[in-house]
Amino acid sequence: MKKVSLFIALVVILFAGTTLSAEKSELRISKQYGLAYLPLVILEKKGLIAKHAKTAGLGDIKVEWITFGGGATANDALLSGSVDIISGGNAPFIRLWDKTKGKIRALAALDQSPLVLNSANPNVKTLRDLTDKDKIALPAVKVSIQSLVFQIAVAKEFGVENYDKFDYLTVTLKHPDALIALTSGKSEITGHLAPEPFLTIEQQNSNIHQVFNSYDVFGGRHTTNVISTTEEFYKNNPKLSQVIIDALNEADLWIADNKNEAAKLYLQASKSKEPLEIIEAILNKPEISYQTKPLPNITVFSDFLFNTGAIKTKPQSWKELFFDKVY
Repeated sequence: MKKVSLFIALVVILFAGTTLSAEKSELRISKQYGLAYLPLVILEKKGLIAKHAKTAGLGDIKVEWITFGGGATANDALLSGSVDIISGGNAPFIRLWDKTKGKIRALAALDQSPLVLNSANPNVKTLRDLTDKDKIALPAVKVSIQSLVFQIAVAKEFGVENYDKFDYLTVTLKHPDALIALTSGKSEITGHLAPEPFLTIEQQNSNIHQVFNSYDVFGGRHTTNVISTTEEFYKNNPKLSQVIIDALNEADLWIADNKNEAAKLYLQASKSKEPLEIIEAILNKPEISYQTKPLPNITVFSDFLFNTGAIKTKPQSWKELFFDKVY
């Protein structure tokens, strides 16, 4: 009887060990355009996920990196199972959190960085100057974080009942294409709700000026972008989920101490032709920072989406939006 009990106990232990170690050995992660995704560039170029995975006893991890042009595309990829982890603005993420009833949550924050409405129309000094002649580029009409910031800025100026007053002026364009359109002077695009480095590059042109900054609209800094995944991935890959957060924390610290090298890696990864000193100067701006823990005021975005009927559930705390490892 003792031998049988010992055998059963051994089987249970072996099975438990297999379950605990049976995490994914291949990982598919998406990123987008812009300096907000620099931590992910560092993860890729320095192999930090593989490094931390070995430290955690997960063995060799193969990571596939995919670039999308906007949050809506990333959301669809995660829902279809084409990727394991997606990155993007907090607006499309919050919509996805609501759509899946919390089955998709953020694993970590990526950055704090302002979004700026740049305009090539000299007559547009404030939102009240916009007319039918203006066309504003952003990654996804009505879905992207840029679209949400635009609506919040309009609501602040004209009242929440008029939050979508100028949505008809917005046009879906990837940030690199929007930059080209705005600076060429040969396009219908007169404005771009831009993140870094596009907003700074555009403002190098004397014909382009800032209309508003999202930090001013919100009265301070805010978490702009996050990485998110499914509840199934999180539960089945607890060690790997922690590995990703640990790798991001290392990347964030490395960026803070190595701005010049970080700028070089960004230019290499993005194949951009901007001068190195411009990218490095942007990274040295005090309003730009990278950290995995979100600012609690991310709920300002979800509150607005709830109040305008864009989502059905209102999170009472930022912790409802995030898996608990980032706490």
